[in-house]
Amino acid sequence: MNAYLYIFDTLADWETGYITAELNTGRCFKQPGNPVRVITIANTKDAVKTMGGITILPDQTVDETKFTGNDLLILPGGETWLEDIHLPILSVVTEFLPKGMIVGAICGATFALAKAGILDTRKHTSNDLNFLQQICPDYKGAELYLNEPAVTDDNVITAPGTAPLEFAQHILKRLDVFKPKTLEAWYSLHKLKEPNYFYALMASLQ
Repeated sequence: MNAYLYIFDTLADWETGYITAELNTGRCFKQPGNPVRVITIANTKDAVKTMGGITILPDQTVDETKFTGNDLLILPGGETWLEDIHLPILSVVTEFLPKGMIVGAICGATFALAKAGILDTRKHTSNDLNFLQQICPDYKGAELYLNEPAVTDDNVITAPGTAPLEFAQHILKRLDVFKPKTLEAWYSLHKLKEPNYFYALMASLQ
């Protein structure tokens, strides 16, 4: 499995930190020492600048990436998701979702999935239902919208921009790379910030 992080100007830095750190290190995996490399992809090989002003050079372009149905694709939020510049990556989603690709979309990326009709038949969430309907007039998935911090429906994981932790939790659960006790302790530690969960996390790794 490859994990691809789609990057672009205005990318919301905070939304993918939890998931990329855990995938890239594999520090809490069931099988330690077997991390998942996070590969950054973009429309071009030009440097992109995040919302926080951080410059990132993509590892490769969308066009030169050989996607498969076994991959994970992470789509962070940003300010440009309703623009046509993202049509190439949305074409990847449309082609490879039926083949088994897992797609995680957070914040603005959920707008693009809604606009493309991808959320019309799947349970999902976003920043706000009313706002989603306003900016995506052709969106037909309102009955499947859930007011939850993150939602998984088969291979599609969605979350609002305020829930990067839950976004990561759902992806990790879907990938089944953490033991259940590890995931529970990991989430509780970051959510509740109580030291006892750190010790529970360490114990779960034994």
